[in-house]
Amino acid sequence: MIATELAAQAATVLQQVPLAAEPKGINTEGVVSFFAGNIAPILLAVLGVIFIGRASRGEISKVLTSSAIAIVGLAFIAGAATLFFLGDYLIDLIFS
Repeated sequence: MIATELAAQAATVLQQVPLAAEPKGINTEGVVSFFAGNIAPILLAVLGVIFIGRASRGEISKVLTSSAIAIVGLAFIAGAATLFFLGDYLIDLIFS
C-alpha cells in the first residue's frame, strides 16, 4: 500500500511538472549580419592594402589577377544570395 501511494504521488508530481520548452535554433540572421557588418569590411580593407602594396612594387599583373579573382568570388557570393532568396520565394509560392 505504501508503495502504491508513493507511486501515485510521484505520478501526480510528474504530471504537474511542465515539459521542457522547445529548443531555440541558432540566430543565423544575426551571425550573417555580424559578418557582413564587421568582418567583411576588415577583410576587404586588408585585401586593398595588399593590392596597393603589390602595385607599388610593380607587380601589376599579380594585382590584376588577384583583383579579378576577388571580383569573381564576390559575384559567386551575390549569386548564391540571389538563389537563396529565389528558392525561398519559390517554396513560399508552392506551399502557400
